[in-house]
Amino acid sequence: MSSSSAKQRGPVITISSNKGGVGKTTLATNLAIYTRALREDLPVLIVGLDDQGTLDRMFALRDLRPGDANLKHAWAERSLASAAQLGQYGVHFVPSPPDTALLKARAGDPRTLARMLEQTAWPGLVILDTKSDLEALTQNAYCAADRILVPIADWSSLEEAEKITALLERSGVGASRARIVFTLVDRRSRIGGGEGPTLFGRLRDEVRRRGWAYYKTAISRSPRVETLNSANRTPQSILHHAKGTEVHAQFRELTLEVLGDLGISDRLDLTPAQEPEGANERWGSPEREAVRRAASGAARWVARWRR
Repeated sequence: MSSSSAKQRGPVITISSNKGGVGKTTLATNLAIYTRALREDLPVLIVGLDDQGTLDRMFALRDLRPGDANLKHAWAERSLASAAQLGQYGVHFVPSPPDTALLKARAGDPRTLARMLEQTAWPGLVILDTKSDLEALTQNAYCAADRILVPIADWSSLEEAEKITALLERSGVGASRARIVFTLVDRRSRIGGGEGPTLFGRLRDEVRRRGWAYYKTAISRSPRVETLNSANRTPQSILHHAKGTEVHAQFRELTLEVLGDLGISDRLDLTPAQEPEGANERWGSPEREAVRRAASGAARWVARWRR
């Protein structure tokens, strides 16, 4: 990657889990929508590296036509520019390919997507929503990302997160780019019932023990939010259709945390107030100063495209 091309693009976030049902796509889509709401001057592009069409149903302003470029065409052109469409909520998206088999065959070089993003030179934030696997397209998304958000909802997804961090280290990407996001949290569920520890507390303690970086804001399980994704053909946003819920506020705080980590938030200080049990929270961890230095470097991306 040349220094000149690297200066042209904004930050890239990859959302990844090797386990389905942890809220990965909900996290990716609503993070895009909340970012556009909180930072109206920041262009947001979301790309789904699968053939499920969820992003198309959520963001397309019209029915997609046979002649519309999708991710398959973008991959052939080695740029996302011609395939990106303006969608609902002011979010740009790249239509999904009819299948991903051909893309996987062309994704043997894990740096392909990173070079595509450099060629595209998207001036704002890019969010990559991966399939629930660790195959070639997902590995491309890792190499392209500045931050890799890994949802954890239960012990099984925590163990899958271990596979991701190991792969990041083996591939040379580095686990330091990864951030754990606790999703589908039920703070009432206790291990063993009664007065036992909560499942969320157990998961958070284990993440701390393993030394993984994580965001303080956790996203609660919500039947109302689940219906937003399943009650209609078109998934609906939490920002617009779940006002007054706990999850509505949590997504705002999480988005501010993520943007602060990238150095592109208007909030001057994202350090959460210290709590007795939270002294090792994400922004209060020993690695905080290193993260702040990285964030200040990321802020220079935005300064370039604003000029």
